[in-house]
Amino acid sequence: MRIDLHCHSTASDGTDTPAELVRNAAAAGLDVVALTDHDTTRGHAEAVAALPPGLTLVTGAELSCRLDGVSMHMLAYLFDPEEPALLAERELVRDDRVPRARAMVARLNELGVGVTWEQVARIAGEGSVGRPHVATALVELGVVPTVNDAFTRDWLADGGRAHVAKHETDPFEAIRLVKGAGGVTVFAHPGASKRGRTVSESQIAELAAAGLDGIEVDHMDHDADTRAGLRALAADLGLLVTGSSDYHGSRKTCVLGEYTTHPEVYGEITRRATGAFPVPGTGGA
Repeated sequence: MRIDLHCHSTASDGTDTPAELVRNAAAAGLDVVALTDHDTTRGHAEAVAALPPGLTLVTGAELSCRLDGVSMHMLAYLFDPEEPALLAERELVRDDRVPRARAMVARLNELGVGVTWEQVARIAGEGSVGRPHVATALVELGVVPTVNDAFTRDWLADGGRAHVAKHETDPFEAIRLVKGAGGVTVFAHPGASKRGRTVSESQIAELAAAGLDGIEVDHMDHDADTRAGLRALAADLGLLVTGSSDYHGSRKTCVLGEYTTHPEVYGEITRRATGAFPVPGTGGA
């Protein structure tokens, strides 16, 4: 089985619609794909309706969190999307995205960059607006060559000249909320140091003690040494180890199935989840 547990669609900052994502996942030879848009489940219904035969969908979301001033992302799988407490927190995070993006546009204007809110809104479309949409605007204007080049301290990285903070959930609270909704939690790309400061191993141990289920080890932003260190840490802490592409369509260079999750780990995730279940494809349109 080929299992990719971290993908994005136009419901947040990907460039594939949810329907295109599942069709592309099947074409890439995946058996299981997770739709984990930022702080939203809005793409799930479309993805389910379009599921090709032979492909299973894992519903989820990537939750924006912050621990001691460090931004981090928590992958949440197979939770009840209507559970009130988790739903309210997701809406709180999502509702802060528009004023935050407008503030980043204003900062860029102060730096002499002619980006406009209308441009960013056009790029975001119906998705939850975020930094990748602002970064794409910078690419369109020729300010940076790629989206990744916008995530530096010169521009949009944490602490960067045009960075603006947003509401982010305490990760211990995120674990509690996801568990309360019957879901499973995996810390996304914990060693992605090129994105900015990262959470320490001792803090990951505290998250594990609080109920964190796993960490995403095999990821494009982790070099070989980082992956080896995280794998050893996971073994010490009894955490599940996942691998994922973090696919965003054409917005990033990663491809579907670039990194995958072992079937036994996938089986354990589905065993622990009680809020929702994987959806097998039966040939949607």
